[in-house]
Amino acid sequence: MNIHHIIIIKGAGDLATGVAHKLFRSGFPIIMTEIKDPTCVRRNVSFANCIYEGECEVEGIRAKKANNYEEVLEIISQNSIPVIIDKECNIKDYVRPLALVDAILAKKNTGTTREDASVVIGLGPGFQAGTDVDVVIETNRGHNLGRLIFEGYAETDTGVPGEIGGYTLDRVLRTPATGIIQSCKQLGESVKKGEVIALIGEVEVRAAIDGIIKGLIHDQSQVEKGMKIGDIDPRINIKTVSTISEKARCIAGGVLEAIMIYAKENNFLKYQ
Repeated sequence: MNIHHIIIIKGAGDLATGVAHKLFRSGFPIIMTEIKDPTCVRRNVSFANCIYEGECEVEGIRAKKANNYEEVLEIISQNSIPVIIDKECNIKDYVRPLALVDAILAKKNTGTTREDASVVIGLGPGFQAGTDVDVVIETNRGHNLGRLIFEGYAETDTGVPGEIGGYTLDRVLRTPATGIIQSCKQLGESVKKGEVIALIGEVEVRAAIDGIIKGLIHDQSQVEKGMKIGDIDPRINIKTVSTISEKARCIAGGVLEAIMIYAKENNFLKYQ
């Protein structure tokens, strides 16, 4: 392991996991940071799930929860990806990473700067390429998905989910109330329009379309009114529940391209 080639990824949701998976398979050691109670929806393909489960695997790559810097290094030595609770990404002060990828997808910059790593990459809206990050990767579905932006911003968030199987807003489950979620269905389960998917106290969350439950937030999580808590896939393909999405793969390709461009230009990757 060359510790100078480590890449830190802020966030470990499904898009961040797609990025981590591709970079890890390309030979880079990865460190991922998360919050104490991740609210990832696509749990089966989110390395954030190991915060709850201790460890998890996505398409043959294993991630493990790390409690401190020593465990981070130990997990890397085991050829796995460490995920550490580190909201402020203080781990970057212990490791001078080759690259830092902000994959929190907060639609705003929560504190990432170009001084955080040799190459700093932001996913989606909220970052200005050339100012607070080196490169922005477009995350909006469509012709520009995965495009590298070296100056300026990604497309503005529309608030409308990308179309899948002819559906946009109807495929997303949002909570109608604030409280603790109690799941009534499981990931991968088939549902019909009108079926109860979850309860927030006594308030029901019902499916607006037929399909399979592609994503559902961790049971007993605290949720806020209007928050995305699940995703129904109308294509009824069980493989979509446990495999990285085409969107995540496309964005991950953009991140890898950006890293390799900077590595080549600055001679970061040298045979030793």
